[in-house]
Amino acid sequence: MASIANTKITSLDSPWAGELSSGKHHYITDKPESFGGGDKGPAPYDYLLAGLAACTMITLRMYAKHKALDYGHFSIDLHFNINKEGEEWITRELSFDKDLDEATKTKILDICQKTPVTKTLLRGTRIDTTIKS
Repeated sequence: MASIANTKITSLDSPWAGELSSGKHHYITDKPESFGGGDKGPAPYDYLLAGLAACTMITLRMYAKHKALDYGHFSIDLHFNINKEGEEWITRELSFDKDLDEATKTKILDICQKTPVTKTLLRGTRIDTTIKS
């Protein structure tokens, strides 16, 4: 078994706030004020989208480097959606500062569906939970 990522959270005094650590990186999570939080940091679904956005950007850059392509600067805008029936989905919109031909756009869309985090989300992941003694 190989662990490829690790995050720990410690609760803070504010009702919904916590301090996260991943390796040497420390950051805060909280809920917005409209949900009774202090809005001291991104909420959990924001971090989920941030992981997907980061993985998408890194994968596209790696592919471009491998194929000696230049996409220029680009951005990725993600939204986590839910409807009244409880269906959930993510929208991901890419914007490039360079004009791309249709073949390149098609390849980029194909690559986006193959990023590691995309594949994890699409197939689902088992979560094993225990309590330390």
